[in-house]
Amino acid sequence: MIRDITIGQYYPADSVLHKMDPRAKLVGTLVFIISVFVFHTFPGYAVATIFLAAMIILSKVPVKFMFKGLKAIVMLLMITVVFNIFLTPGKVLWQWGILHVTEEGLKLAGRMAYLENGSSLMTLTTTPNQLTDGLERLLRPLNKLHVPIHEIAMMMSIALRFIPILMEETDKIMKAQIARGADFETGNIIQKAKNMIPLLVPLFISAFRRANDLAMAMEARCYHGGDNRTQMKPLRYESRDYISYVVMWAYLGIAIVFRIVGI
Repeated sequence: MIRDITIGQYYPADSVLHKMDPRAKLVGTLVFIISVFVFHTFPGYAVATIFLAAMIILSKVPVKFMFKGLKAIVMLLMITVVFNIFLTPGKVLWQWGILHVTEEGLKLAGRMAYLENGSSLMTLTTTPNQLTDGLERLLRPLNKLHVPIHEIAMMMSIALRFIPILMEETDKIMKAQIARGADFETGNIIQKAKNMIPLLVPLFISAFRRANDLAMAMEARCYHGGDNRTQMKPLRYESRDYISYVVMWAYLGIAIVFRIVGI
């Protein structure tokens, strides 16, 4: 189950999305998130579905690999979806006793899937280093306001890089303790929480050890942030990146037209 979590993982492939500039992918993800909230009708969500499906096909990331990341949080998603569907007020589409399904509830529940898959598609096609460089370049104007952009981008990159590492470490510790007779499945919620304590303690120790090793490695290499740092692979826009901007702004324009017309 732990290995099924795909958040923060990079899936190597030879696709158009993998070759795109990370700045274009960051802007495209933001545009897609905005469009999900701009669309407010089922025809609009059909357009978002087609757009997302096209991006997944272009990425060459297996659909099975993308959706297996939902297994670890499927219960949380199901609970949230059920609450949105049955408890959101609005136009009633189906009712049975005190239970009722509203159009607004279905829309809120659907947005969660769009947001999760749209965001994960960016991390699956972009390495942490590329995300750091792209985010730093996009937010560079904030340096004039003395915002530590490089440090913020570096922290996000390290966090994304450590997610799969810590997941793998958790899986190893859990298997080792299960082999010694530990039980993480039986009992009520309180008992399961108590059973997790022997798992969390070595995990935190391992996380702090890795953080200390990383800090020492950065100090040994005289690492320091700042505007004077150079990049091994400077970011440069290619023709495919300009085409992607045209496509994403056209897509956002369609979303705005759908909103204005009421489709």
